[in-house]
Amino acid sequence: MNYLEEYRRWCESTEFDEETKKELLGIKDNEKEIEDRFYKELEFGTAGLRGVIGAGTNRMNQYTVGKATQGLANYILEQGTENKGVAISYDSRKMSKEFSMQTALILCANGIKTYLFESLRPVPELSFAIRELKCTAGIMITASHNPPKYNGYKVYWDDGSQILSPRDKDIIAKVRAVENFSQIKQMKEEEAKNKGLLNFVGKEMDDKYIEKLKSLILNPEIVKEQGKKLKVVYTPLHGTGNMVAERLLKEIGIENLYVVPEQKEPDGNFPTVDYPNPEDPKAFKLALELAKNVDADVILATDPDADRLGIFTKDVKTGEYRDYTGNMSALLIAEYRISQMNEKGILPKNGMIITTVVSSNLTKAIGKYYGLEVIEVLTGFKNIGAVMKNAEENKDKQYVFGFEESYGCLIGDYARDKDGISAVMALCEVACYYKSKGKTLWDQMIQIYEKYGYYKETQVSIVREGAEGAEEIKKMMTSTRNKDIEKIGNYKVLMFKDIEKDYVKNMITGEESESGLPKSNVLYYELEDNNWCCIRPSGTEPKIKLYMGVKGKTDEEATKKLEDLKQAMLNVVKI
Repeated sequence: MNYLEEYRRWCESTEFDEETKKELLGIKDNEKEIEDRFYKELEFGTAGLRGVIGAGTNRMNQYTVGKATQGLANYILEQGTENKGVAISYDSRKMSKEFSMQTALILCANGIKTYLFESLRPVPELSFAIRELKCTAGIMITASHNPPKYNGYKVYWDDGSQILSPRDKDIIAKVRAVENFSQIKQMKEEEAKNKGLLNFVGKEMDDKYIEKLKSLILNPEIVKEQGKKLKVVYTPLHGTGNMVAERLLKEIGIENLYVVPEQKEPDGNFPTVDYPNPEDPKAFKLALELAKNVDADVILATDPDADRLGIFTKDVKTGEYRDYTGNMSALLIAEYRISQMNEKGILPKNGMIITTVVSSNLTKAIGKYYGLEVIEVLTGFKNIGAVMKNAEENKDKQYVFGFEESYGCLIGDYARDKDGISAVMALCEVACYYKSKGKTLWDQMIQIYEKYGYYKETQVSIVREGAEGAEEIKKMMTSTRNKDIEKIGNYKVLMFKDIEKDYVKNMITGEESESGLPKSNVLYYELEDNNWCCIRPSGTEPKIKLYMGVKGKTDEEATKKLEDLKQAMLNVVKI
């Protein structure tokens, strides 16, 4: 694609509206901006669309969203499942409401029934609704935790999980086959309603979703008793979370709930944070201030589409609030739920914990202790969902818990995506339970480390934006892939895995084998002494990600080992 020619076409063609042309003419003297907007098409990838909002082929706008939706519609019609319908939700981002209605009406124009949430809702509730309504597919308009200038479009299939291979490839092919925006079918809202094609979903789905979550509480009486004393600060970071979280927590008995007032209302500008991401401690500034004022026990934050949860808890010995990684918060929940299920005699003998290759090795220690199988998959919760679906169909294994290090977990099999809302509820239950034992959540976290070992993990993202950045990321991956690495920092490499080439090499014996995982641009290094590291480019953002984990005998030893390994990894990827 010649980006200047495509730019001129968008400025001149009758295909495009006047507002779009006006926006583009405003950058006519900025060739770098023109190149960034038009050097490629915003790709409909395995995670759907995600990009900066604006006019251009490499942007989120009514044309790129329309093309994606028409392609998906063509695929659904080919499958013959149009009468089952498509559920659609959206978050608080700019243009989310407009994109969701546009998406619904294009599907309706293709004769496909739609169930559009009447207002913004969390992504886990969409996953639940797809299963509840027995839809053929679902769409979430969100860019998750990305900065305010982004939006996105995630596609789910009938099990409530994001689309998987080979279905994703088939849908992508249909989207690419839409060559002209004039191929996108249109229908007015009134006509779609009159024909029974456009249906709205509201409080009745909230009721079902909340009741399902409440049914998963293991010690409801303890929650009611201790919920009178527990003090919780919660922030939805201007996103969808508080559409259901406040109601849910009050219904289970959390009486002292403080929602950060400045961040309570949905706002796509995210005015109080640079980056609405609960993985970033800076996003907790206002929540921490409120927590100190009310002497809160727990601080909880969800991202805009409420699939991720970040937490701080009070360490009463120091009076400080401690932040948790996604591994820590998920495994705090996992250890509690699994130990309680075990104690109550309801832990399945064929139970499984599903996690990702870049998550904590502490998972394996917990699985071994309770006799549960631990299954590792590639990053992306859809891969956890695929194992759940397989087990459900084969009836050979039972889901107990699933999580990924990127601050997302799922405590039950009612959905097929990570659920920050149920995680908020679960953390409050865990806090109530240990409060009844005279312990804080931080006390329990330390006890987990004392029981299994001090496992610590971190992640480093190297951001490279634009066309040049994409090329640099590609070179970093290629260069690292071609290095024969026998040692990283102080540790010998025991096993090297190149998932894209389906290649595994035992670095001690020289034996070569296959990874058995779906092909993905991931390099994994198993190191001696229960340490590991991994490299992959992000599928949704312009960055390369380095993951690493260590195990130490003490907190201090693990912290030092992790810092040393991080520095060694940064050297490994240098071009």
